[in-house]
Amino acid sequence: MAHRKTTKRSKARSMLRLADLEQSKTAVLHSLGAASSQESYGHAIDEFIGWYSSEPRLAFNRTVVLRYRFFLEQKNLAPSTINVRLAAVRRLAYEASDTGLLSPDLAAGIRRVKGAKRLGARIGNWLTVDQSRSLLGDPLSGTLRGKRDRAILALLIGCGLRRAELVGLGTEDFQIREERCVIADLVGKGKHIRTVPVPLWAKHAVDEWITAAGIKGGTISRRVSRLDKVWGHGITPKAIWHVVKAAARRADIKNLAPHDLRRYAESRIMPSFSAVRAWVKEEPVNGSA
Repeated sequence: MAHRKTTKRSKARSMLRLADLEQSKTAVLHSLGAASSQESYGHAIDEFIGWYSSEPRLAFNRTVVLRYRFFLEQKNLAPSTINVRLAAVRRLAYEASDTGLLSPDLAAGIRRVKGAKRLGARIGNWLTVDQSRSLLGDPLSGTLRGKRDRAILALLIGCGLRRAELVGLGTEDFQIREERCVIADLVGKGKHIRTVPVPLWAKHAVDEWITAAGIKGGTISRRVSRLDKVWGHGITPKAIWHVVKAAARRADIKNLAPHDLRRYAESRIMPSFSAVRAWVKEEPVNGSA
């Protein structure tokens, strides 16, 4: 009598346990190359897992993800924020299906969930020339902390760097190409490589900070203690955020974010050359000797 051959296959489920979600989350994070994407998706997945675990034994399907989108909309989040979190949930379903934890049909249904509609376009904050001068005119510029903060603000305004790009910037990244200073082969978001020109006034602020701090190599962004002494070998992107917020308070600019300085740099509205030279104290504002 012939015996029927059986195969052992793990049956895909519709309801995922916490361990299954954590396993799928790890797979999602390992599939992302950029550290910023890993941080954003990790936070979004943690938010979803917290909501999913608080509900009574929900199946992981399209209906549940629609309920989660309604939950996010009730929190009055921006459409872009909701869409980022939904993209993380879709990626989570894809990885769960790929590892056999979730039915492919359920994962396909989750991927068909549409994001929140974005009505209109947000223009953000746009700095004026006077506001940029106020940010650069730091009253604490005589201290090490003031010199560091002014160098950070100069690179954000003059070069349009992202926070993650600035914290990894080293002294060797500044090079002379075609008789002008540039940040060569900068690896940015999505591992895109570009070369960024550095204005003379921004390079002057960086040189002033490097000389005062005695930095001979490595990253140029360093911690400064309360005793106004340099220590450590770098700072975090969050520290850049605090530097911008502190400068915005001194300049009386409300709701200013680091990305607003990047937007200002892209608009190519730079301070006038005479104002910049006056700021670095090379000549008076009126141009007289």
